[in-house]
Amino acid sequence: MLLRLLAVGDIVGEGGLNYLSDHLRSLKQLKNVDFTVVNGENASGVGITPKQAQFILDAGADVITLGNHTWNKLQITDFLDDCPYILRPANYTSRVPGRGFGVFDGPRGLRIGVMNLIGRTEMDANFDSPFAVADKALRETPADLWFVDFHAEATSEKGAMGYYLDGRIQALWGTHTHVPTADTQILPKGTGFVTDLGMTGPYQSVIGIKPEQSVNRFLGGLPRRYEEAPGPCKLNSVLFTLDTDAKKCVAVERVDLQD
Repeated sequence: MLLRLLAVGDIVGEGGLNYLSDHLRSLKQLKNVDFTVVNGENASGVGITPKQAQFILDAGADVITLGNHTWNKLQITDFLDDCPYILRPANYTSRVPGRGFGVFDGPRGLRIGVMNLIGRTEMDANFDSPFAVADKALRETPADLWFVDFHAEATSEKGAMGYYLDGRIQALWGTHTHVPTADTQILPKGTGFVTDLGMTGPYQSVIGIKPEQSVNRFLGGLPRRYEEAPGPCKLNSVLFTLDTDAKKCVAVERVDLQD
């Protein structure tokens, strides 16, 4: 059978949350989506609250992934333990709440593994190797299909991870930069790949924030708390089509909406 997985780029602020809620279910119906993973780590601008996480699940996400802003809203900590449908990066080195991967029920009894990893290049170095953590999770946790959200800054690290896991997982996408890439592809051993999904939120912005705040930063102005940009929004996502018998990706396409 064919299974269609929709991976949705980083939700930014209230605009991103509302745009997701307004469009995700109809998009899933249009594209015959079977399973949906949404990165929600910027739902509060930086971080996510339990209320926002539940909002994303209610909007139609099957699983939420996070990233380097996981702990910016500390009220999420208990929710990470209590809710199995939200994942934080699996390769945090310290003992932290929550889980970095899980196996979820898919159509026709399929066991769908989802893993959240974070990169180390140009990021906080206090992480275990995402390559070693991925190895261990795949070795010890049986699933019929595996999908990975690799939250990383460097395109080279994302590409290296794609080739490292090629043939052992069915899809890998990058998050974090909020800039959608045009390199959707199927790697030689059958893994669907894209360097970065992009974001869901205000597009007249600099990665979701007010442009003047970003300009101020690069001109050396006083630091200010970033604010979500106003105005029309977009949704960036990628649709992966998987052959569940062959355990290979057979198609990858960008699916982007914009007001």
